[in-house]
Amino acid sequence: MDAEDPGAPRPDAGARDARAPDRSTPDGGAPRVVDPWTLRHEGCDPTGEGLREALFAVGNGYLVTRGAHPESHADGVHYPGTYLAGCYDRAASTVAGRVVEHEDLVNCPDWLPLTFRPPGGDWFAGPPSDQRVDLDLRRGVLTRTALVVDPDGRRTHLVQRRIASQAQPHLVALETVLTAENWSGRLEVRSALDGTVTNGGVPRYRGLTGRHLVPAGQGADPGGPVWLEVETASSRQRIALAARTRAHAAGVPLRCARAAETRDGWAAEVLALDVERGEPVTVEKTVAVHTSRDPAIGAPLRAARRLVTEAGPFEELLADHALRWEELWRRCRIDADLPGAGALHLDLFHLLQTYSEHSTDLDVGIPARGLHGEAYRGHVFWDDLFVLQVLNPRFPELTRAVLRYRHRRLDTARQAARAAGLAGAMYPWQSASDGREEAPRLHLNPLSGRWLPDHSRLQHHVGSAVAYNVWQYYQATGDLDFLATAGAEMLLEIARFWSTSAVYDPARERYSIRGVVGPDEYHEAYPWAAAPGLDDNTYTNVTAAWVLDRALETVDLLPGYRRDELMERLALDRAELDRWHEVGRRLHVPFHDGVPSQFDGYERLAELDWEDYRRRYPNLQRLDRILEAEGDTVNRYKASKQADVLMLWYLFSAREVRDLLRRLGYPAGHELMRRTTGYYLRRTIHGSTLSSVVHAWVLTRTDRRASWRHFRDSLVADLSDSQRGTTAEGVHLGAMAGAVDLLQRCYTGLEIREDALWLDPHLPSALGRLEMEIRYRGHWGLVVAIDRRTATVTLRESRQAPVSLRFRGALTTIRPGESHRFTL
Repeated sequence: MDAEDPGAPRPDAGARDARAPDRSTPDGGAPRVVDPWTLRHEGCDPTGEGLREALFAVGNGYLVTRGAHPESHADGVHYPGTYLAGCYDRAASTVAGRVVEHEDLVNCPDWLPLTFRPPGGDWFAGPPSDQRVDLDLRRGVLTRTALVVDPDGRRTHLVQRRIASQAQPHLVALETVLTAENWSGRLEVRSALDGTVTNGGVPRYRGLTGRHLVPAGQGADPGGPVWLEVETASSRQRIALAARTRAHAAGVPLRCARAAETRDGWAAEVLALDVERGEPVTVEKTVAVHTSRDPAIGAPLRAARRLVTEAGPFEELLADHALRWEELWRRCRIDADLPGAGALHLDLFHLLQTYSEHSTDLDVGIPARGLHGEAYRGHVFWDDLFVLQVLNPRFPELTRAVLRYRHRRLDTARQAARAAGLAGAMYPWQSASDGREEAPRLHLNPLSGRWLPDHSRLQHHVGSAVAYNVWQYYQATGDLDFLATAGAEMLLEIARFWSTSAVYDPARERYSIRGVVGPDEYHEAYPWAAAPGLDDNTYTNVTAAWVLDRALETVDLLPGYRRDELMERLALDRAELDRWHEVGRRLHVPFHDGVPSQFDGYERLAELDWEDYRRRYPNLQRLDRILEAEGDTVNRYKASKQADVLMLWYLFSAREVRDLLRRLGYPAGHELMRRTTGYYLRRTIHGSTLSSVVHAWVLTRTDRRASWRHFRDSLVADLSDSQRGTTAEGVHLGAMAGAVDLLQRCYTGLEIREDALWLDPHLPSALGRLEMEIRYRGHWGLVVAIDRRTATVTLRESRQAPVSLRFRGALTTIRPGESHRFTL
């Protein structure tokens, strides 16, 4: 996938408050992990606010709220944002003289606004004189401690805690404790709901239509909550918020004068109360959020009002919320002698709050950048290929929900295939609400200022990723019911698409798949051709052959009556199945210099003068844009943005890759992986966060030190903002999940295939031991513990069937209550 624009113009940082000390650091005031469960940011550095707001986001799978401060607004430094899973809206914009449509994940009404002032003074708008922000990863609590000094020298100590409830996903809450340090008197607190926000968090999208919310009503119930309702402009989704604000001191309710403030798209309540020097006052803001997409609620505004009225106090909400996080961490346990375990917990934390049990009934996919910002407009790519491998042995029910999202859009994928003159299902490279292709036709090169054709929609290998996810879920769960219904239908239709995409080449006596783009993404066309697309991308062809084999295997696996139903429904006959077998054995895979070519004709490309370009451009991640700005094109060179051919060894074991190539009629020895890895590694820039994940995986068997370096890079990719400013626009969820999976499956050699659990540990020297507990085919407690000398697999007591385990190929059967130890 595209790296976001490291060279794009950044928002104006704005002027600093002259009263605030300069606490910027050489690394931009980046957040840091201070212990395995705490992420911390200290000081007030406007250059790092976007990164901090993304990394300190809190969510629960229904929604995610960025870590913006409650008094802030979108001003070029801060960018408040709350994103609801599946809440998209379509708009038209004029780009380079053309009208284009785009569908965005909507920046929904801001529930956070809360500020204070002495009577007649200015509302506190930040920055404070000093502050520290901590994210408690174990409990999902964001805590801010700050000192506010107003123009008259009044010092007010501020402590705020924020949660997005994992126990009640429609509730979010903010607790603010104010302590007057050197003054006493009247204090006004304003608690608001803001529906006037727009989508403006990505600088290069700001020329596009960003207003998606239309006010539908606002008000304040006498003695009850303030409320706000908006509607998305095109999709007509209703979003309703109701806020209850209470004040107390040491648990004793405070008498407050209250006044409502409302205007279109805005509802607020102002509380006036007396404070005494040194005596803390607590203000609790609890907000309920509902939309017209929610099941079993009736009208969203009525549901929001009722829920917030019945909600308990902050401490009660926090206790229930923390208990749910405790359950999640228990099910995601990975104990490792790992320097920097906090980065591992951070990656898992963001994965768990982007997609959770609260997402499963919403008919939503997994956005590549989480629900943390507006990069990629919140679209779903192939990143679930990386994410679902983490979920399969932990939360298979979540994987099933993601696959249901794909299945509900199967008819749209069929329509896309028909429009292309093909059969079966052609899944889109970018998906959003209804499954149509959302990839843009144009993209801006900020280095040259030119709008260029975007051919990323030719990445049809996304269909193979969907099929792979279906099969991996079945292997992990043995869920034949799902395979026999939704899973098989997707697999067979994707196989049908690849079969009809393949064109017979009499000269080679093989089949070719033409006009595609591979995972590398730099190469979209031949430099000598007028039309976009490449022929016989190795990754695309080999995975297509794998899909065709799995589809045939699925037909054999289905119960007879279901097989007959599906064959009849899809109008599949034996002749078509025979063609699948034929194509799946004779797809063309180009080779050069003893390694698989990235695509046919790759050997004709020129070698880049790497030394010259690295000297002139310290950051080559967007080499394609650099070359285009110079009047050249990356299509001319053997230079890759990220792993392409090497993706095969990420998806499949070395033995499986050899078997796939041999079935296609190509010799594949044991040295092929080493040669191929060395060849492409020298020509890869790692312009995507996913690239380090794949290279860490592939290098495990050939260069463990290099593998560990790539693992470390992927583990902290967002924490260190390795893409130079892009994390502020949303985390890279695929890379986060991939880093976790390197510990979970790669270094343990854990595979799930052929109705067995495979284990072949290869711990890097920096990793002394690793222990984790997973689910497998109905077993909720399968413990894998690995150290330098042994690997131990324990199956907790249950009534489930024994597990077939292949330790380095040797078959062992483990029964519930048994533990087997193997010598390494």
